[in-house]
Amino acid sequence: MSETLLQYLFTSLPFIVVVLLALLAVLGIGLGLVWPRLLVYPYLCIFFWMNSTSYGNLSVFASPGVYSRGSGMLLFPVVLWYVLGAWCCARIAAGFSGGRAPGGAQGGMPGRAQAPVSGSTASCNLLPWFWGWTVLLACHAGAAFVAGVPLKDALAPSGFSNIVWMGALIALMLLAFRTREQALELARFVMLAGLGRALFGLGRWAAFGGDPNNVYANMNAIRIRLTFFDINDSLLCMLAFSIAAVQLFQAAQVRRATLWRLLEWLTLGATAACIVLSYRRSAWFGFMLGFAIVMLRFPIRRRLQLALAALPLAGAALGYAALRRLGQTRGGSGLFYDMQSRRFGPESERVLELKLVLGDILAKPFTGIGSWGRYSGYEQISWQANPDGGLFLHSGILHVALKSGLPGIALLAGTVVAFVLAARRALHSLPPELLPLGTAGAAALAFMIPDVLVGTPFPQVRTTQMLAIALALPYVALAAAARPALPLRMVAPRARIQPVPA
Repeated sequence: MSETLLQYLFTSLPFIVVVLLALLAVLGIGLGLVWPRLLVYPYLCIFFWMNSTSYGNLSVFASPGVYSRGSGMLLFPVVLWYVLGAWCCARIAAGFSGGRAPGGAQGGMPGRAQAPVSGSTASCNLLPWFWGWTVLLACHAGAAFVAGVPLKDALAPSGFSNIVWMGALIALMLLAFRTREQALELARFVMLAGLGRALFGLGRWAAFGGDPNNVYANMNAIRIRLTFFDINDSLLCMLAFSIAAVQLFQAAQVRRATLWRLLEWLTLGATAACIVLSYRRSAWFGFMLGFAIVMLRFPIRRRLQLALAALPLAGAALGYAALRRLGQTRGGSGLFYDMQSRRFGPESERVLELKLVLGDILAKPFTGIGSWGRYSGYEQISWQANPDGGLFLHSGILHVALKSGLPGIALLAGTVVAFVLAARRALHSLPPELLPLGTAGAAALAFMIPDVLVGTPFPQVRTTQMLAIALALPYVALAAAARPALPLRMVAPRARIQPVPA
């Protein structure tokens, strides 16, 4: 009898799972139509907390995780389809809210009079550029069909399809976070997520040997422990660091509970230490660029005070970490030992990779080699000796030029210029309570400049979605600033308490 029951149970298990997933989907859609941001927070938690690489790990079995598209039947990973579904819910919810008469309640804020939310995405100058990326990807998919290349290869992450999905997440965040209160809630969430991730990394580094994905110790015999090898964890720390720093040191202080001030100080120290102890050169240089963006938000006197107090400490910490890592490096010297051309012996593989790629770019400057293409001679590079060999390279800009040619470079340049213009406007016009959120996005993009130049950001789902989060933050802050706010208590630079007009 028991064996029969077990047989029935295992036979019906797939159907039970399908029914449960359907019920969860219905529940998620219902919540998303009423409170769209409740669909965004779980998605952000995935990218904030789930690692995306096993490179440098000595484990025999490495799970591809949620960022993989699995068998490829759906062409894209499930998390990206989740973004599309969440955007549909948010779009419908925004349509209902925007259709109400002025003075009606919107976004789950009863009794609050607000403007229609349908203009949230219309005011984002990035979205037309992402539509351009979508058209370019469709053209490559059509060319792949004509050439007999499978569609899954043309749409693979190793091309530039991940850039298209960045636009979907930006549009979702603009529709989900509609008011000042929701934008402030998002800023606190990002700061707490970064603090939690930093404390986890520091605790593991101190007591459990650090990140197991330690390419320096496991493959290069450099005796160091890492907080996080994945650059995205350091990017999250940069976001949290920026929010905490602006909250603490900007000229017009927003009055808040003592607990939040203590958490901001803790975030400041923990996230900075986590970035330094990642031992990633791109994270070090990126942190200095991001810190410069944050410093520009303060008055000149405050900048000088912080520079005199923080720069010696930060310089000493970075110098010690650099000596720990580079002092054990063989076959080169300096921060760019693996990028230097050699006068004698074999060429540096990093330099050889760039030379091979430049040859293909110059051969096909207008069309590129296609989103599915592999660059010539990749077999000479040791880390390309795998099924994905030749599909990626260590330069985000050259990756776009290689795969998509001049149209891709034009779209990339347009996207960057559009963001810079909007971020500049945000940093000069945002009210004090929203300035930390806008600054965090700009500082995070500055942080990622080294990785875009010499890393592999665009073939990675997690990296591109984290870039999209950073891109969206100034626009979320600008859209929230255009709506009425609850009265906030402010502390002016030389006054006690001054109410801000509603």
